[in-house]
Amino acid sequence: MSLFGEGLDKAVQKAFTRPAPKNAGPQMRYLVKKLGGTKPVAQMLRVSQRTVERYVKDQIKKPRADLAARLEREVKKRWQPQIRAKARAKAASTGGIVIDARARMGYTAPIGSTDQDRIRHLTIALPPIYAARLFDAQEQGATDGRLQEIAAEALKEVYFQDGGRRAGSLEEVRFTDIEHLEFEL
Repeated sequence: MSLFGEGLDKAVQKAFTRPAPKNAGPQMRYLVKKLGGTKPVAQMLRVSQRTVERYVKDQIKKPRADLAARLEREVKKRWQPQIRAKARAKAASTGGIVIDARARMGYTAPIGSTDQDRIRHLTIALPPIYAARLFDAQEQGATDGRLQEIAAEALKEVYFQDGGRRAGSLEEVRFTDIEHLEFEL
């Protein structure tokens, strides 16, 4: 998964009202219930149907590391879909989203301005329109590059141009070499 996609998912997961199951047995039982049987779960996790049945009956308790990671990821992806939808809708309509990033940022501007790229650590509240664009693009399966472009456009407007109050001739913002990225609703 992508850096931006994971960051957006983690931000939404903070809105959960109950913790997701942590052990393999409850996780498997949850997935079996959600997907309607052991066969689709086995295909999704790339294990045998019998293995899934053994986890459901608590005959196996400790999965391999790679299976444990896949299991946790798939459970969190499906956990509390209504809470997830409400959190996204609130961020996209009224709340906005906060981006905390440490990355190389620069911009393209007319000759004579200091447009040198440099490492910046920014914590910026983005307006709801950009939260909506990020979540819509993520749902449509946008690449990490596309999500990065949307974030760069948001930083251009909010940070560099300050909502149109300065740097009106700014053409493009470069947002590269990301060292740290975190979102919060």
